[in-house]
Amino acid sequence: MSLGQKLAPHLPFLRRYARALTGSQSHGDNYVRAALEAIVAAPDGFPQDVDARVGLYRTFQAIWNSTHYDEMEGTGGDADREAIAQARLAGITPLSRQALLLTAMEGFTVADTAYLIETSPEEVEALVADAIAEIDRQTRTDVLIIEDEPIIAMDLETIVRDLGHSVSGVAVTRDEAVAQAHAQRPGLVLADIQLADDSSGIDAVKDILAEFSVPVIFITAFPERLLTGERPEPTFLITKPFQRSTVKAAISQALFFNAATIEA
Repeated sequence: MSLGQKLAPHLPFLRRYARALTGSQSHGDNYVRAALEAIVAAPDGFPQDVDARVGLYRTFQAIWNSTHYDEMEGTGGDADREAIAQARLAGITPLSRQALLLTAMEGFTVADTAYLIETSPEEVEALVADAIAEIDRQTRTDVLIIEDEPIIAMDLETIVRDLGHSVSGVAVTRDEAVAQAHAQRPGLVLADIQLADDSSGIDAVKDILAEFSVPVIFITAFPERLLTGERPEPTFLITKPFQRSTVKAAISQALFFNAATIEA
């Protein structure tokens, strides 16, 4: 099997990580593209002592730590998001965010994460603890949940409230979601893709975003379909079945990049 064939199954999930880390689809996908270009340019330099997934993320981490793409992308939305992020970095470092996302969202072990960010397992645990402590002090908001499966909706409600946020409503159809968003403007939306009446959570979110800007996290059993890098796609994505820690990390990271949650 060629190196490209070994890496292909892991690319959607690297895009998920990169988008969550940067708060932007285009910014994150650019980093992934740069990592792939580096591998193509020097395939002999690809890590041989670890499995393909770990080697891919290690290459990405090297690009992330050494390259800044703001100049390539120009100003505008991505630059604004990065400025917002920097404003919140007083108590949480980029390395802390990487450690949290790699463990909670990507499911790497502490040992693998230590290898990826070139530190010790003990330091990884300290970094994650620092990130969680800062997240606990994050600005609270109202969350709209768009989910037609009652058990999953209840679980999401519990996670949201455990983080200190409020639930503005739970909608099971597109029309219901839009109506609830208009009735009480949320600060965050958690949206399933397929809804009860065969309507789409994606369409519901499009309708909501046509009225006002709000960060969105999509929830799907088929993440690869929304992580192709070939069209406008979600920045934040959670895979079903999900772990509570994954949802918490995604919520906190989405709010981290949201200008509306920056404290005055």
